[in-house]
Amino acid sequence: MPALEPFTGLRVVADPGALDAATWEADGPVTVLRIAPDEALALGASGVEVDDEHAIVEPEPGFSAARLDAAGLASVLAHVEFRMPAERPTLAQGKVAGVPAKLLLDDDGALLVVQTAYVADLETRLR
Repeated sequence: MPALEPFTGLRVVADPGALDAATWEADGPVTVLRIAPDEALALGASGVEVDDEHAIVEPEPGFSAARLDAAGLASVLAHVEFRMPAERPTLAQGKVAGVPAKLLLDDDGALLVVQTAYVADLETRLR
């Protein structure tokens, strides 16, 4: 499994429709995880334009991520403690080897996202 690396990004809480139409600013690619209908975690984002005067936009330095190919995903799935959705792309959340994590699943594999404070513990448990 590739090493989990810290990333910079934004956490945004706003009206779901405003999040759907948000424009993300970044120097590179942005991956948006809709962790709730009214909340998004935007990996790689440095700014956002969101049409909601009550939106909460905060830097989010507390997460790390690793891109998993099909083999890496299969290895992680052996430790998943929640039901995996069949549709792709989708976001699945729950415990991986006892650690809260998120899996952004697509046709090529997944993006594993975990709070940086749990990285060492998760990597140890996945060995």
